[in-house]
Amino acid sequence: MIRLVGLEKDYVMGDEIVPALREVNLHVQRGSFVAIMGPSGSGKSTLMNILGCLDRSSRGQYVLDGEDVSDLDDDDLAGIRNRKIGFVFQSFNLLHHATAAENVALPLVYAGAEQQTARALRALEKVALAHRAGHRPAELSGGQRQRVAIARAIITEPPLILADEPTGNLDTRTSEEILAIFEDLHRSGSTIVMVTHERDVAEHAARIVTFRDGRLVSDETVPARAEASARGPAKAEVSP
Repeated sequence: MIRLVGLEKDYVMGDEIVPALREVNLHVQRGSFVAIMGPSGSGKSTLMNILGCLDRSSRGQYVLDGEDVSDLDDDDLAGIRNRKIGFVFQSFNLLHHATAAENVALPLVYAGAEQQTARALRALEKVALAHRAGHRPAELSGGQRQRVAIARAIITEPPLILADEPTGNLDTRTSEEILAIFEDLHRSGSTIVMVTHERDVAEHAARIVTFRDGRLVSDETVPARAEASARGPAKAEVSP
């Protein structure tokens, strides 16, 4: 699904060139669940922006789902994002005036797709929130808002889901519920890359990749999670 070869990213600050990523080589197989960790300034957010086609590398190659996206222009990158990537953010990024169903349907609205409401309801069912379809974000808990965001990310059935600190604004119990949904999506075949600074959150993934000073410094398998993912789908348990 993802192949990075010699990936590097520099930022220009005045007369100074600041390296953010250095010689990153990373392969992520289709259907993987990978957590990216690292301290502040390690390069993980820069990497996530490049993976999400929100930014470009300075050097190196990025192949996404068999397509080299390293040198695509802005319009082509936007097309890749719409077709192949679902985003989940720490701050949810929901429209406050729109209902849960309307928020979930937004990618379909932008694409001019049909059956927007029906597909939004099906996506909400997958995160156990169809009964809140008509509620606006202010009427939902933090965990429910994040479930809406996940439903929005999966409504177009993208091959890749990028989650940036998806439990950062949630309490422990709600975080476990959200992580259970990601685990269920993974077991159902989704490829998930999740940035987190919390080790216990990262251990819900089957693989943990750690960055420091712009370099990939460790790449480890989480045996229990890798074994569980091989057993197939399981129903995520979430509170209504």
